[in-house]
Amino acid sequence: MGGSLAGLLAAHVLAGHADRVTIVERDRFPGGAEPRSGVPQGRHPHVLLQGGQVAMEALLPGFLAELREAGAPWVGMPSDMVLWQAGRWFRRVSASTHIYTGSRAQLEELVRRRVLANPLIGTVEGADVVGLLGDASRVRGVLLRERSGDTRAEPRALEADLVVDASGTGTKAPQWLAAIGAAAPHEETLDTGLAYASRVYRGPKGVLDGATVGYYVYPGPSQLHGGGALPLEDGTHLVIVSGLRGDAPPTDDDEFVTYAKRLGHPLLDRWMDEAEPLSPPFGYRRTANVRRRYDLPGPPAGFLATGDALCAFNPIYGQGMAVAAMSAVALRDALADPHRTPTTRRAQRALLAASRQAWDISAGADRKMPGALGSALDGGPADRVADWYLRRVQERAPGDPVVGGAFRAVLTLARPVSALFAPPVARAVLFARPAPTPTEPPAAPEGPEVGSSNLVGVCLPSAPASGCTA
Repeated sequence: MGGSLAGLLAAHVLAGHADRVTIVERDRFPGGAEPRSGVPQGRHPHVLLQGGQVAMEALLPGFLAELREAGAPWVGMPSDMVLWQAGRWFRRVSASTHIYTGSRAQLEELVRRRVLANPLIGTVEGADVVGLLGDASRVRGVLLRERSGDTRAEPRALEADLVVDASGTGTKAPQWLAAIGAAAPHEETLDTGLAYASRVYRGPKGVLDGATVGYYVYPGPSQLHGGGALPLEDGTHLVIVSGLRGDAPPTDDDEFVTYAKRLGHPLLDRWMDEAEPLSPPFGYRRTANVRRRYDLPGPPAGFLATGDALCAFNPIYGQGMAVAAMSAVALRDALADPHRTPTTRRAQRALLAASRQAWDISAGADRKMPGALGSALDGGPADRVADWYLRRVQERAPGDPVVGGAFRAVLTLARPVSALFAPPVARAVLFARPAPTPTEPPAAPEGPEVGSSNLVGVCLPSAPASGCTA
């Protein structure tokens, strides 16, 4: 259920174990790299984090080379960007990680082309899933209704040995499970009320097209507004601004520009004054973290949830596409495990585990934001101890290449959280003062920093040799 990134990659994995896989999508797939209504945040910035790059390459060998050939910007962090967090500018030391910042439509179209080339994978487009077939012990398919506008039309049955819910944050699977007598999952929620708006700009020649490709101001408890400019594949930039509940960015042209002045530094505002807007501003407000615990006590046989239908994150952290790819790898490995029978429960637990680090990062950061609400607001005593250590990590990350490299590796899902406790990192966090950082936006990258990135580097199969820091 769902033909977005999580659904496409799950279908790709399942095609290795099934006679036929059918993707049911309420939209009709576009002919190229175009936004579609089924991806409501599709016009907003998307990044493919390093952990997602590794997973994507494992699933679709050669995919990253295709992405580069299509022009998707491969941005070194922190060397290629001017970054600000909690009142401090990051030193632009050598990149310890890279992210892709091209449009969501471009990346999804490349994945869709690869996946749907498999003759075992078919599609049913322009159809809504309106219910499940089966009972409390096993799901046996779905009920479909064509999107003709006639809500009285009789739904038709599509039988299946396995149903995978990849229908996103708006999934109705919990209600459908309850309707067939199965237990609905327990939901954990955390919502800061964050809202954002995005707009495409073409910048002035010679600015953000050389050693500096973008700006970003990270929101946090001491800086409630965030925003920046990220490069797209066609040489334009996607500008985003964000605020919390009750202070949503406007989608009026002039008010959007005025809102950008709230970032605390005029860097982005000055660039926008010289840039040409190419689109109206688009807003987005569904940014709550929501995790559905299908592992407690477990779904009926024949049903799995993945992607945002299982665990949705505040999009401001850019984790969704990476977790979709990492979840597909987890499903692949669970099905191929030679030592265990791949039961529904084991596969579902593997999918949940693939999203756990991203949830801890997103929910952990959002707990600290004023006005946050939800059942996952209290992380417990262990999280409060971890918060003390992580606060010291964040204070040192902008100026210390070793701490910053480990911090970025964890945030981009390339390394586990334990990387923050490696001896060189722990010594700096526990015993060293925060290193000095630039007092003004650094205009250019620094020279190579000896030993700055060898602790946490990851080599990608298709990365340029100069970008491999392992």
